[in-house]
Amino acid sequence: MSFLKRLFGLGSSEQPSGDAGTSVTKEVEHKGFLIKATPFKEGGQFQTSGTITKEVAGTVREHRFIRADRFAALDDAVEVSIRKGQQLIDEQGERLFDR
Repeated sequence: MSFLKRLFGLGSSEQPSGDAGTSVTKEVEHKGFLIKATPFKEGGQFQTSGTITKEVAGTVREHRFIRADRFAALDDAVEVSIRKGQQLIDEQGERLFDR
């Protein structure tokens, strides 16, 4: 049974925990939004992850994103996380918070 768990990613010791991706490594302001890069270690590499926040009508709204991109170096994952956040803002703006 443990073979099947590892095969499908259920038994890996590097599974993201409930707080995976919550350690902020870099923050950047972009068009009134705050992007926080929060890559986490997965499968021996760092996975692209982050949050985008903005105050809308007196309420702080947050959108969390995780992408499939993985990198051996943390710095590379941080930079791509920031770029992905900027891309999301450029494409969707405040619609990010409509979900």
